[in-house]
Amino acid sequence: MEQLKLRGDYITLGQLLKAAGLVDDGVEAKERIRAGEALVNGETDTRRGKKLYPGDVVSFHGTEIEVVREIH
Repeated sequence: MEQLKLRGDYITLGQLLKAAGLVDDGVEAKERIRAGEALVNGETDTRRGKKLYPGDVVSFHGTEIEVVREIH
């Protein structure tokens, strides 16, 4: 499982997919999320703006990414 380190309090689902390199841009993220291709903590979520916090796990086409807090 990959990890994505938060720089702020949260990251949105669309931003996570872009930051992880799983989509090319925001338009593709929006389309794929609305099509139900992303799972958040095992459940389909169709909201591009869904806020993700440390401990959340996103699954997208066989890739799992855990959101973790960046340690300063």
